[in-house]
Amino acid sequence: MSKLGLIVKREYWTRVKKPSFLLATFLTPLAFGLIIFLSAYFTSQMGNKSQHVLVVDENNILKDYPLESKVMTFDYKQIPIDTAKKNYIADGYDLVLHLSPIADITAKDVNVNYYSKEKIGFASIENIEDYVAKSIKNYKLDQSSIDKVAYGQLKTKVALENALANTQDENAEGDTSSKTSQIIGSALSYLMGFMMYMVIFIFGGLVMRSVMEEKLNRIVEVIVSTVKPFTLMLGKLIGVGGVGLTQLLIWIILIPIIGIVVMQFFGGDASALAEANAAQSEEMMKQMGGADGLDITNMIKEAATLNWGLIIPAFIIFFIGGYFIYASLFAAVGSAVGEDQGEAQQFMLPISIPVIAAFIMIPAVMDNNDSFFVKFVSMFPLTSPILMPARLPSGPPLWEVILSIVILIASVFFFVWMAGRIYRVGIFMHGKKISAKELFKWIRYNY
Repeated sequence: MSKLGLIVKREYWTRVKKPSFLLATFLTPLAFGLIIFLSAYFTSQMGNKSQHVLVVDENNILKDYPLESKVMTFDYKQIPIDTAKKNYIADGYDLVLHLSPIADITAKDVNVNYYSKEKIGFASIENIEDYVAKSIKNYKLDQSSIDKVAYGQLKTKVALENALANTQDENAEGDTSSKTSQIIGSALSYLMGFMMYMVIFIFGGLVMRSVMEEKLNRIVEVIVSTVKPFTLMLGKLIGVGGVGLTQLLIWIILIPIIGIVVMQFFGGDASALAEANAAQSEEMMKQMGGADGLDITNMIKEAATLNWGLIIPAFIIFFIGGYFIYASLFAAVGSAVGEDQGEAQQFMLPISIPVIAAFIMIPAVMDNNDSFFVKFVSMFPLTSPILMPARLPSGPPLWEVILSIVILIASVFFFVWMAGRIYRVGIFMHGKKISAKELFKWIRYNY
């Protein structure tokens, strides 16, 4: 086995066998499983316990125009409000809803109060407000001279879809992707950007700490007696990168399995859980602007239309390229600094700024996919590992993706080479505070 292979093997197995790696690798999926369990448990409890509401309507409107809800049941009684407040718990109700007398039916505001032992949630309050408003609106329509059919026809739903015509050829179609596919693309962009952001900082930082430890313990001085510093640094980058990929692969396998096991735990109550989820989702969608805003079947269909043959391979390339660029920079920083962690932070800040800026720019990139600035930042090697994957679901021109990959690969070689020249000098420097100016001198050294 070559020296590089031995270093990669050492870096990989040394870290994989550490208790901290094993704990982080297997406790993280368990933490996700706990989150799924708690979410499913509380959802099932909410679904099994529908709120029972006593409605006291002094106008006698809501009995003929009942409140409609899938998560609350309403009983209508003409009793004094004081009696209702005194006896509602003993009668099996969770709260009392009181509609005060309406002096003017044309009034815009209606005074409604609720009484309960504990304050109800904000979402429940808004839901009840919507239920009452809808019922009173229907009552007002019946009492007015407005034709309900004609009023219903006034409601107009506008569905703006993309049917862009190609400006070069009027007979050819341009990008006709739907809103749903754009929503899926946006979610995918954030997911890929977040993964890149986390990997760069977690595993890039791991490389830096590893270099610093070996430098401070003087182990590196023994190792470089038999292997070149550049080979040592490259082996460290590949080995730690392999650790990161191993951890991600285990998470990708274990998290869905644990999620399925947790959901099977609720198997005896699966129908109730599904019904509770459906009802709560519908109420949530009403708050977000319409119950027809979520169509799972359509979303799956639209997701299938994305160019996965380009998205997945390109993401893997940018994923690996971004790791090597930033990990090499972190390795250079680790070799240049000493025991002073503040000194390391000083050099890490300029490295971190492009990553943070790229993550912040994701919304702008998705909204302005064809602008010159977006094309530039999606090809600039310090931001392209995050921003070009964010553009992939929107279908950028293939030549832009290929050009960005070529620039990224060339940049990987450049940054690894530059970091190697800093590394070969920095690992032997002790007791001296290093400036940025001196780092550039190290790059130009010819030994």
